[in-house]
Amino acid sequence: MTTPDRKRVQLPDISPRAYEHPADRSALVAMRSLSGFDSVLKRMSGLFSERRLRLMFLASAVRCTDTQFRALHDIGRDCAYVLDLPKVPEIYVQQDPVARAQAIGFDEPFIVVSTGMLDLMDQEELRFVVGHETSHILSGHAVYGTMLALLTRMAARVAWIPLGYIGLRAIVAALEEWQRKAEMSADRGGLLAGQDPDAALRALMKIAGGSRLHEMNIEAFLDQAREYDTAGDVRDGLLKVLNLLGTTHPFAVTRVAELDRWRRSGQYAAILSGDYPRRRDDGHVSITEEIKAAAESYRRAWTESQDPFVGLLRDVAEGAVHAGERIFNRFARRSG
Repeated sequence: MTTPDRKRVQLPDISPRAYEHPADRSALVAMRSLSGFDSVLKRMSGLFSERRLRLMFLASAVRCTDTQFRALHDIGRDCAYVLDLPKVPEIYVQQDPVARAQAIGFDEPFIVVSTGMLDLMDQEELRFVVGHETSHILSGHAVYGTMLALLTRMAARVAWIPLGYIGLRAIVAALEEWQRKAEMSADRGGLLAGQDPDAALRALMKIAGGSRLHEMNIEAFLDQAREYDTAGDVRDGLLKVLNLLGTTHPFAVTRVAELDRWRRSGQYAAILSGDYPRRRDDGHVSITEEIKAAAESYRRAWTESQDPFVGLLRDVAEGAVHAGERIFNRFARRSG
């Protein structure tokens, strides 16, 4: 594999735990510890056959190579190099005016980028987008995204059974919350792959506001994020929660603010300096410690939030977290 087009820090053997949001990481560590879980899920996902989807894109999209969309092909190669993936994922370009990108598959994952995304992003912004999808692959998010898709379809089929539907919707809502955190994880991974913070923030802002970059300002956009967090009363806080129902991606201002906060926390610089967990140690990670880290992350978010509705629910949420910790600790003791 050749080196990237400019000097970027390669991150040998980097574990996805280095960039995963604590709430995402705790779920992934728990699932990775369940021997055979991914194999079972792969068998369950017959309707989402990786081979069928790859053939579909092979027939209807353009595969990036040295002779087709070479610049994008090189970006994919570079992202895999920086994040030390054992194999470079294939990239397909699909005709679609909507700016979108996705990572698909378990055994031979690949990336699909729309022409709308290519038209929207400059070279370094596109590197963040491809790095984001490469990070999804490194984390294995496709396995759990498939679970969400399966359960969502199942919930629709049993909607006529009140109790069954309510139970499944609760699980789906929890998985949607996990997937929103997984997107934040992949944003961090995309920043690590591209190593251009300004380009990463610009890319997220352009997803919200389109291509007229000269009409936008990242500091003003961050002010929007602060206003979104602080403005309004308890009613507005409740509406924010309701607006998230059924969504799998955080809102754009939230993603920009979270990525900027993570970069400024010092974790980004520490990883680039070589201070990060290695994949060879993933099998020795404590599930209990990761659950505690996730709970602490939520506590910190609740404490820092100026949202009145969050303040109203803080005590209730704290009690739920303590109860969850007791359950997971009991599970961990039995598993040990």
